[in-house]
Amino acid sequence: MAKKRGKKYQDALKKVDSKKEYAVKDAVQLVKDIAYANFDSTIEVAFNLNVDTKQADQQLRGAVVLPNGTGKDQTVIVFANGENAKAAQEAGADFVGDDDLVEKIQDGWLDFDVAIATPDMMPKVGRLGRVLGPKGLMPNPKTGTVTMDVAKAVNDAKAGQVTYRTDRDGNVAVPFGKVSFDTDKLVENLATLEDIVAKARPASVRGTYIKHASISSTFGPSVTLDLTTF
Repeated sequence: MAKKRGKKYQDALKKVDSKKEYAVKDAVQLVKDIAYANFDSTIEVAFNLNVDTKQADQQLRGAVVLPNGTGKDQTVIVFANGENAKAAQEAGADFVGDDDLVEKIQDGWLDFDVAIATPDMMPKVGRLGRVLGPKGLMPNPKTGTVTMDVAKAVNDAKAGQVTYRTDRDGNVAVPFGKVSFDTDKLVENLATLEDIVAKARPASVRGTYIKHASISSTFGPSVTLDLTTF
């Protein structure tokens, strides 16, 4: 049974030509214009890629710092001790700990956005895999969140770093700003994401790589992008 959409969504949808591929800047402006949430909603891009995620070399995963941030204040935790813990605190991490932080999460606390760990802490953090993994919060070397340079990792997270990964259908969905952002800043963030996804093309992929891309705001209808306008 199709989900029934509200009047505000239907009104927004009338302003989108579903058969049209919009130039990037026009698409961003349109999504801003038709956003109707009563808060500063997030704008997200979704890329549909010609990849077979059953093949390990065709699974994309990584992180990038957006030039204009995401508009969201990130709560960052760091699993570290000694000098590394001190460096994380000085860099502005919200919570830094060792066994105590592991125990806190095991007890049900998940009030954070990014988790970073030094490599030596991963045996302990690994016990949290079943909790952090499904929520996309598990530290991972591919996203720069398992590192000895915890200060850089904290600074990147606070500066607007986003992570990306393919789902099982070959889609990559990433937030790239807020409706309140200037159009040009959103376009710059979006172009950065498109560039990083394009450069991550697996060598074994043949034919068209990015099959489709669209953007939308929270609750709003999607707008299809003309990929040639990046």
